[in-house]
Amino acid sequence: MEKTVTIIGAAALPVGKWQTPPDAAVQVLEHEVLARLVLQAAAEAGIEKGDIQGMTFAQPRPYTAQKYFATFMAHYLRLPCAGNISEVLGNGMTGGFAFEHAANDILLGRSKVSLALGVNFETAVTAREHMMSSMRAVGDVDFQAPFGITPIAWYAMDATRYIHDHGSSREELATVAVKNRRHAELNPLAQFRTPITLDDVLAQPMIVEPLGLFEVPPRSDGAVCLVLAEEEVARSLGKPYVRVRGRGFYHEGAHQISEVPNDMTALAAARTAGRQAYEDAKIAPTDIDLAEIYAPCTIVEVLAGEALGLTPTGRGARYAAEGRTSLGGDIPICTSGGLTSRGHPAYITPLYSFVEAFEQLRGTASERQVSGAELALTSAELGNYNAALVHILEGVH
Repeated sequence: MEKTVTIIGAAALPVGKWQTPPDAAVQVLEHEVLARLVLQAAAEAGIEKGDIQGMTFAQPRPYTAQKYFATFMAHYLRLPCAGNISEVLGNGMTGGFAFEHAANDILLGRSKVSLALGVNFETAVTAREHMMSSMRAVGDVDFQAPFGITPIAWYAMDATRYIHDHGSSREELATVAVKNRRHAELNPLAQFRTPITLDDVLAQPMIVEPLGLFEVPPRSDGAVCLVLAEEEVARSLGKPYVRVRGRGFYHEGAHQISEVPNDMTALAAARTAGRQAYEDAKIAPTDIDLAEIYAPCTIVEVLAGEALGLTPTGRGARYAAEGRTSLGGDIPICTSGGLTSRGHPAYITPLYSFVEAFEQLRGTASERQVSGAELALTSAELGNYNAALVHILEGVH
């Protein structure tokens, strides 16, 4: 019989500023933070530490002093594993790949219980060092990076094009940031929870025209541990769990900024990966109750929502302005607060999306609970959505 992967436990550090400067007298150590979350997630799942047979880590930022982090953590936890111990890396998709790798160990019969986990510390690193690293990730390091283009710059170009093509406006796009902050107010894991208005968003300094400070992601620290299990294990625990019902992945063979002409706002990879996920789950986009989209900027949430069939093409920003992507709306998107307000510890951001979906589908999301939520979608991106990873998740009670 074909195996099915489930999520049975989760623990996460509230997103914020946790990293200590190198010269601080007392240091916050990544492995200590993550070890506590492993124990919390295992306890919530109702398993013993010894039940864990595999661990796949989102590779830490290069700023993390400890190298070979996965094997170090196995030692620190005194946790021998017969399934797998590894780290994965894939830019913004890193946390999603960690989830995939842990799930595959279960599907291949190498493990009955595996962890997908990671820690991302970056806030005490100088802006200069962090930006130099980011620019080297964009486009060709020899021909594009020297001109100083940043990830926010390519999203800003998308926003300008979208406004031009669809008669939208900066104001309409900015309502996404207001909506996400309203959701974040209800999320104890969110980095920014102070209410904001549309006027507040429009009054912020411009980062890259037409995106201002509240419309782009902050630098964030965070840590997450998810407990994945074969469904047979999940059923034996006698508690609600979340089943992975479908998945899709597609890489269009382009590296973030490409010289090959295309429709820059179509997010073709997300369309393909989303179609695969829906077909795998045997559902339609209209069946989805909520979505946690990897969207560093307001425009990305709009474009990804359209590409995934959650909102009509050219009307995603209008849907946000009309409240249709808010809690209580047609299709709540980023009920966690999204990357602009929940925060964006990039290498593990996709793992936070799974945490939110896990809570929503078990009915434990408190004030931000989507009523009757049964199916959720998560997405992760690599670059300007030149690759997309999509999962369809289902609550089982």
